[in-house]
Amino acid sequence: MSRRVLISGASVAGNTTAWWLSRYGFEVTVIEKATAFRDGGQNVDVRGAGREVLRRMGLEQAALDLTTGEAGTDWVDENDNTIARFAVADIGDGPTAELEIMRGDIARMIYDPASQRAAYRFGETIDGLKQDASGVTVHFASGTSERYDVVIVAEGVGSPTREEIFPDENKPKWMDITVAYFGIPKTTDDGEFSRQYNTIGGIGATLKPGREDNVHVYIGMQKKPEGENDWSTERQKLFLKEKFSHAAWHFPRILDGMFKTDDFYFDVLRQVRMDRWSNGRVVLTGDAAWCATPLSGIGTTLAVVGGYVLAGELSRTEDLPSALAAYERVMRPFVKEGQGVPKIVPRMLWPHSRVGLAFLRGAMRVAGTPLVRKTFSNLYLRNSKKIELPDYADASTA
Repeated sequence: MSRRVLISGASVAGNTTAWWLSRYGFEVTVIEKATAFRDGGQNVDVRGAGREVLRRMGLEQAALDLTTGEAGTDWVDENDNTIARFAVADIGDGPTAELEIMRGDIARMIYDPASQRAAYRFGETIDGLKQDASGVTVHFASGTSERYDVVIVAEGVGSPTREEIFPDENKPKWMDITVAYFGIPKTTDDGEFSRQYNTIGGIGATLKPGREDNVHVYIGMQKKPEGENDWSTERQKLFLKEKFSHAAWHFPRILDGMFKTDDFYFDVLRQVRMDRWSNGRVVLTGDAAWCATPLSGIGTTLAVVGGYVLAGELSRTEDLPSALAAYERVMRPFVKEGQGVPKIVPRMLWPHSRVGLAFLRGAMRVAGTPLVRKTFSNLYLRNSKKIELPDYADASTA
C-alpha cells in the first residue's frame, strides 16, 4: 500500500489521525469545510485511554495546562443550593473529569504540531469520489481532483461523505435529548464548580467554568426529535427561548447571552450505529463512525483513541483490508462500551413531573454522600479504560 492519505475533518479525531499518520511517514492532507481553524466549542473531557494516548504523543501536560479549572460538579436547586457535590479532589474522574478542556483548545493543541508535518486546506470539502483497486479519485468542491491511497472521513455525526459512501447504512439511535452549547459572560455568581440544574417539563441546563471570562452553557430538554437539528440557527434560538423563558434559576441570563453569541451549537443527540466503518479504501473514524453522544462521558476519548488505533494499524502492514479489519477489531468493544447508555437515563435525569424531580433530587442527595459518590460516578459514566491499547512503532515516544 502506498502512503498518500486524505483526511476530511480537522477536529479532534481528524487531527489525532493526522498527527500519528504523519509521524509514521505517511503523506497526509487534511481538508476542513470551515474557512479557518475552528476554535471555540463546548467543554469536553479526556479520560482513561484517551489520556494515555495524549501521554504517548507528549501532549498530556500541555492539555492539563489548558484545562478549564473546573473543580467538580454540583447538582443544584432553583436557589443554587447544592443538592450533591462531586469534587475531582475527592473522587478523581466523575461527572467532571480531571482533564476538562475546551474542544477548540484540544483540537488546536493537536493541530499545531500535526500541521508541521501534514498539509491542511481550509474552506474545502469533498464533492464526490470514485475508488478502484489502486486508489481513490477525490473531486473537491473547489473544482480540483486528486488521487489518494486512503480516504479517512472524520466529519462528525452528520457526515455527508459517510452518507454518500455508506448510503442508508447508519442506523442512528436517537437519545431523545435536544441540546445547545454556547458561552456567556462570567459573573460573580460563577465559581469553580460546574452547576447542573433540572426542573419540571424535562428541561435543564449546566453552567460550566470556562477559561478567561466565560461560562459555558449546556441547555437542553428531554423530548422526541422533530427535526430541530435541520433548522436555521435563528429558529433554533427562538425555539429555546420559547421552551425556557418561563423558567427561573439563571435562564433569563442564559437566554440573553444566547442571542449575543456566535459560538452556538445545537443538536438532537443520536448515536451513529454502523455495521462497518470501511468501504474499500474509504474509512470512517470519530463521530462519523460511532458518535456516542456527550451522555457517554467518553466521546472525546473515543475520538483520540480511534485516531491513534487507525493510524497505528495502517502503519503496521501494506495490506489495507487487514489493517482496517484490525482497526475495527480493536475499537469495536470500546465503542460498544461508549454507546451503552440506556435510553432510560435521559428520562431519569430530565424529569417531567414534580414527583420525578423530587425523586431525582432525593437520589442525588444519596449519590452525593461520601460512601456512595464514587460508585455513582462509575455508574453514571462509561468505562474510559475498557480497551487494551496496542503498542505501535515509536508510540511510546514523542
